[in-house]
Amino acid sequence: MSATIPRPEHPRPQMFRPAWRNLNGEWDFEFDFSRSGLDRKIYEDGVFARKITVPFCPESRLSGIGHKDFIPAAWYGRRFALSGAELSGKVLLHFGAVDYECRAFVNGKPAGTHRGGYSSFTFDITALCRPGENALAVCAEDDGRSGRQPRGKQCAGYRSAGCDYTRTTGIWQTVWLEFVGSESIASYKVIPCPNDAAAELAVRLDGDTDGMELRAEAFFRGRPAGEARAPADGGLAVLRLRLTEKHLWDAGRPNLYDLRLTLTGNGGTADRVEGYFGLRSVYVKDHAVYLNGRPVFQRLVLDQGFYPDGIYTAPSDADLARDIELSAALGFNGARLHQKAFEERFLYHADRFGYLVWGEQASWGLDISGAEGLTAFLPEWLELMARDFNHPSIIGWCPFNETWDQNGRRQDDEVLRNVYLASKAFDPTRPVIDASGNFHVVTDVYDVHDYDQDPARFYEKYGKLKKGGHYETFPDRQRFSGQPFFVSEFGGTWWNPDIAAGASKNGADAQSWGYGDAPKDEEAFCKRYAGLAGALLGSEGVCASCYTQLYDVEQEQNGLYTYDRKPKFSESGYARIKAANAAVAAIERG
Repeated sequence: MSATIPRPEHPRPQMFRPAWRNLNGEWDFEFDFSRSGLDRKIYEDGVFARKITVPFCPESRLSGIGHKDFIPAAWYGRRFALSGAELSGKVLLHFGAVDYECRAFVNGKPAGTHRGGYSSFTFDITALCRPGENALAVCAEDDGRSGRQPRGKQCAGYRSAGCDYTRTTGIWQTVWLEFVGSESIASYKVIPCPNDAAAELAVRLDGDTDGMELRAEAFFRGRPAGEARAPADGGLAVLRLRLTEKHLWDAGRPNLYDLRLTLTGNGGTADRVEGYFGLRSVYVKDHAVYLNGRPVFQRLVLDQGFYPDGIYTAPSDADLARDIELSAALGFNGARLHQKAFEERFLYHADRFGYLVWGEQASWGLDISGAEGLTAFLPEWLELMARDFNHPSIIGWCPFNETWDQNGRRQDDEVLRNVYLASKAFDPTRPVIDASGNFHVVTDVYDVHDYDQDPARFYEKYGKLKKGGHYETFPDRQRFSGQPFFVSEFGGTWWNPDIAAGASKNGADAQSWGYGDAPKDEEAFCKRYAGLAGALLGSEGVCASCYTQLYDVEQEQNGLYTYDRKPKFSESGYARIKAANAAVAAIERG
């Protein structure tokens, strides 16, 4: 792909084919504040007044627009050419993510509709395309204040405030075309079996594949490491891939097997997909989360997935990897990917770094006080679980965060219960937290959020916990049942070195905030950090911790780096933070 295309890298490293085309770059664009575009049939006349750079949202600077007011609807348009060879099979139109409801049109005809601002989706546009030039139009509608859609940390007010930030509307991940044959590999699911040095594969197929064969090959560092074959009848091939070399994927040890899937029939190759997988196990046992048969203390940091110039979208693939590098440099071994389903490229980098993450969804903004909350949430959540299932870096799922009551209406516990049950049915290989922080209904891991800034009080609550213990924060709304105990948000200490040095607040800094009283200097911050983190690491009863947060986000200035990922501490300050994180946790000492 051309270096002039923004975000030119292939967006799905676990499902790579060479026959693809990135559609990022300059598109036509038009606001639709009245939501009348469908009635006016913009998709037919293709008249647009503006230009936008995809995949950056119109609120962002990198989009070339930077409109931060509410955008109820917007239209995109661009043209693309197809050759006769490309039209000889199927033409697939992929969207990484569009917030929130997307309608696509090709040559003035409907191509498909998708609801959900975070999951990826695909339309087969073969029948709508023609040789030569084709016109693509996309409508995105978004209403984060409706209570009927998850919006995460996107602000419901006019301006960013508190822990809500600039909104994202429309296309915010890569758009691309893919060219496949009439019989093809649609998706695959890998279940690692480390005890047997094997992997079970379920491969879903498109087209009439009866009589065809699916071949799976594994490679480790270029060496053949296993092969299996299965008939492709009925649109599904199930294989057990026995590995000749056993290398476990683990925290800080990112052993990955390359995977090649080949569909053959009628004397030739119908389709080939390249990907990868990791061999590892994760489960709950003895009040801990076990990774590859041993308890591992998760030293996590909160990652919001926001960027100053791109908002939801990282300016480059390197920026995704850099956030993991910054975290690992401070001694964290993973992250809570907070109130946002991150793009697949981030998970790819987590896989190749050996970085532990929890797969989450942007649940805030959705009213779950009734059953309609389930219908607005579960379909997209299952799409995300299906998309991300094969990433070894994901060691657990957490669909909801802090399910506070809304306008006096309590959460419908059956919404959380059913999402938990559906998650476990779809993926029994990972633990599931029903709602991080509160209010638990049924959960594999019991977690709490606590922003107490006093290390002595923190130690009294958590440092003295014995195995199987817990500290209850909402005793009238949830019950502890002996699960592993996780302090999944703590710290959040406000720190702006310029203001701490005596500079006056002005501009954006006037609204800056963090939890508790700001430390008077770097020494005081580091001492507080070591005390808070040490109380959790030294506890027999705590299996994991998550510090808020890796970097500042707009007015929330409690990160360990600035919003643009610049240092906030001296080298010695960072060394002290890393040293505090490096202590061996009590749960790992046994």
